[in-house]
Parts: sequence; C-alpha cells; structure tokens
Amino acid sequence: MAWIILFIAGLLEVVWAIGLKYSHGFTRLTPSIITAVAMAASVFLLANAMKTLPVGTAYAVWTGIGAVGAAVTGIILLGESASVMRIISLCLIIGGIIGLKFSS
Repeated sequence: MAWIILFIAGLLEVVWAIGLKYSHGFTRLTPSIITAVAMAASVFLLANAMKTLPVGTAYAVWTGIGAVGAAVTGIILLGESASVMRIISLCLIIGGIIGLKFSS
C-alpha cells in the first residue's frame, strides 16, 4: 500500500510542478490554488509512505516520478525539447526508480 501512496504522491508532484508554470509566479488564482493543494497533498502522502518505506528510497522515488512526469508533461503540453539525450536521461531516471523499488 505504501508504494501506491508514494506513486500518487509522485503524480501530485507533477501536478504542482506544472501548476507552478501556469500560476505565473502565483499571480493567477486558480492555478495557484491547484498548485498549493497538490503540494500539500503530495507531501502529506509522501510522509505517510515514509511510515513503512526507507526515507532515502521514498524520497528518491518521489522526486524521480516528479522529475520524469514534469519533463514528459513539458514535452507533451509545453512543446519542450524531446532530444535523444533528454529521452535517454529520463530513461536512466526511470531505471533508477525501478532499481530502488526492487532493492527495498
């Protein structure tokens, strides 16, 4: 169950990372509210997952999901670069997340 909670926390990290872009420095109300709620929920779920998962593993997986998710969302929604090196680097992060999952 902790892994599911951690995965949801990671997805919420993607929401707030992208929300930061759309909030324009917290000058737009709706994206700012969505960002703040997603931040709070993400950290709350991370804390709950850490009740049973090792802190290093949980934090690394959480940030990895957020980083990969934000980068992929940026490519799809914001037209950011999808260079070969960027895709390879994202795959390496995913490999690290998988490795942490199986090692704990």
